[in-house]
Amino acid sequence: MISRRPPRDPNAPPPPPGDEAVAVKKSRKPAPSLKGRALSYLARREYSRAELRRKLTPYVDAGDPEALDRVLDTLEQERWLSNSRFADSVVNRRASRMGTTRIVGELKQHQVDAETVAAISEQLRETELARARAVWQKKFGEVATTPEARAKQMRFLAARGFSRTVISKIVRGADEFSDDC
Repeated sequence: MISRRPPRDPNAPPPPPGDEAVAVKKSRKPAPSLKGRALSYLARREYSRAELRRKLTPYVDAGDPEALDRVLDTLEQERWLSNSRFADSVVNRRASRMGTTRIVGELKQHQVDAETVAAISEQLRETELARARAVWQKKFGEVATTPEARAKQMRFLAARGFSRTVISKIVRGADEFSDDC
């Protein structure tokens, strides 16, 4: 049995160019509100207020530019949005691979308040030597014997955001994995 398509309505617009068998269907769902979009983003991961503002700005109605601030304030009051939770999330994701300088820079880029950044910076500096040693051990595993190899190891750790004193301790091999800072 051969199935045939129903005849085309002469008043309907023509199908898009290309494959004529595929018709474009318009969604019947209404566009999500600003709060709906924000909650959708926040359901996936933590965002800073500045980052969420940047993501939602294209969807703000031109007639009511203050709507975004109201939505963000509401989300903070309802505890859906929190810069301190965002900062903790960044630390949990990055601390095992990045140094204090790099993490603090990322937090400042996302406009996290200075008190939170200072507290996290202090916390990270206490463990920086151990974290840098773990990163170095995974990548290199042995003390460099040539100046070129030493420079390569130093550049690698510096790019990861570790401090110069920590880098020099690890690359020199002077501490030989003692826990002194």
